[in-house]
Amino acid sequence: MRRYLLTALALFTSAPVQAKGDSVALTFDDLPTMTLLHAQSYANYTNAKLLRGLHRHHLPAIGFVNEGKLDDLERAAQIDILRQWLDAGMSLGNHTFSHESPNKLLADGYIRDIARGEQVTRPMLVARHRDLRWFRHPYLETGMPLETKLKIDNWLASRGYRIAPVTMENSDWLFSEPYDDAIARHDKRRVQRIKAAYLTYTAKIIPWYREAGHQLLGRGMAFVMLLHDTRLNADCIDNLSALLRKNKLRPVTLEQAMADPAYRIADPYVGADGIEWLERWSQQLHKELPWNSFKDPPADIDAEYKAVDHDRERRQM
Repeated sequence: MRRYLLTALALFTSAPVQAKGDSVALTFDDLPTMTLLHAQSYANYTNAKLLRGLHRHHLPAIGFVNEGKLDDLERAAQIDILRQWLDAGMSLGNHTFSHESPNKLLADGYIRDIARGEQVTRPMLVARHRDLRWFRHPYLETGMPLETKLKIDNWLASRGYRIAPVTMENSDWLFSEPYDDAIARHDKRRVQRIKAAYLTYTAKIIPWYREAGHQLLGRGMAFVMLLHDTRLNADCIDNLSALLRKNKLRPVTLEQAMADPAYRIADPYVGADGIEWLERWSQQLHKELPWNSFKDPPADIDAEYKAVDHDRERRQM
């Protein structure tokens, strides 16, 4: 009897636990880091601070890797950042090699790019007796026309991948480049202004997604939140954790979040733009989302992003 109880307990604890009520899985794209600044020390600092914050607040997370970034800076140090994520108890997923769109590479080229993006990450996970299970589309672009999307989806399934959808996001990428630029220019006032604007916007957008989820499903749900591996998020992790608590969003793993039956809703969307999954599901369920209360990011931040991004493109020409 004791052996039976122990076996049953082991099976129960090893099975995925469905996240009940409103909960959230944190996912970070563009590892080893997304930064405007070409400095390994900056990437190292970003990840060390981010991982410390995740650990301090007991926030499970997964980082989606672009292996093409490994050679952007010091390859050994970049690979070590991935090891640090695993050492910290976090997970890793595939975000393609080059962060390119399937609409540009087409199905076969995109599949090759995904396969190229697992050459370091998969062996690293296997060495720890773990699987490379999760894939995140860059730009949330899942392929078009339908034949392209289905070919990519079928290949991912045959390789053992599950697609990591996005059901909450705060446009953090829009704030992150101006933030990096302000740090590079030692403009402390601008750093604080951008950080404050980012947190103010996030505080507005999280309740909107909770409302949208309830309106769509008629209940609480487990969200998958898209963030990026940036200095901004590293510097704001304490504030972000506080916002999750304020909004009564319980942190869970991606696997736990994906046990929510909502993620079995079909994704009918085929289009050029990458849209997140609540919008995809609204099309499938023929239900409207509360767009009349949606808040766009601040116009001044959008202008700063365009100016910084334009300057970077001009420098690279």
